[in-house]
Amino acid sequence: MTGGYWLAPEPTRGSTEEGTAIDPQSRNLPLDAHLHTDQSPDSSVPIDVYAAEAVARGIAEIAITDHVDFDPRDPAYEYTTFADRERVVRGAAERWADRGVAIRFGVELTFHTSWEAEAREHLARYRYDFVIGSVHDWPGSPYASARRTSWMSGLSIEETVRPYRDQVVAAAQSGLFDTIGHLDVVKRYLHPVITPAQLAAEPELWDPALRALVESGTAMEVNSSGLRHHVGETYPSAATVQRFRELGGSRVTVGSDAHRKDWFAYRLEQAYRLLAEAGFEGLRFRRGGEPARIPIAVA
Repeated sequence: MTGGYWLAPEPTRGSTEEGTAIDPQSRNLPLDAHLHTDQSPDSSVPIDVYAAEAVARGIAEIAITDHVDFDPRDPAYEYTTFADRERVVRGAAERWADRGVAIRFGVELTFHTSWEAEAREHLARYRYDFVIGSVHDWPGSPYASARRTSWMSGLSIEETVRPYRDQVVAAAQSGLFDTIGHLDVVKRYLHPVITPAQLAAEPELWDPALRALVESGTAMEVNSSGLRHHVGETYPSAATVQRFRELGGSRVTVGSDAHRKDWFAYRLEQAYRLLAEAGFEGLRFRRGGEPARIPIAVA
């Protein structure tokens, strides 16, 4: 299987920064909008486990966003059915409605221009509360581990990032998605040949994608999973979030991208804080109808 999110598990990074202890288990937050259950091929977590964690930690609302792929070589291609996923999530939403957590039926669609038509048809046929569009390491891409080092040889950083970024631009311009997931996750594929510090030295790298988000009205997700990966920062980075704001971006979402119980809301408070520091006052979320605004409140 070759899907870009189908990577070997990485050890969770230590919970200290600059000598100060960090509690990775975020609490008392309004929303975690990116979670994978056993309805995704890369997770074995039953939905009720996340619901119980949300109640215990005071996370008021969660979106279950299991993977849907359109390339037969990708792991979530026909992994399960829309009807099964909806039944599982809607059933859990009913069970937990009076217990302190609201559960939304979302999806994470893997985007590439090669199967944009299939994604458009899927979303025309099926209804979700909330839709994430994400670019992963697509089959045959230059970012596959077997070829990326040789492919990157002699290329500039901009040239290396461009194939991925072009797909993010196309995803935003498609108008299909509520938000674009983990916008600069390509840095996970490039590490350690190209480091986050090297990418940060070229802050204009992501401007085409950020402008596409602004112009299309698509939200940008701040995904805290990078804080448990070797890149050690959110997707996208704090500097990119700030740049999005400067370019007129106003719509943002947050998610932990959990695939395991102990990753639920992992360091998600830092994503909230990052947004607040960039000047954002609210999240843009959809519950199946018109988009709603959720205030960003951090201690």
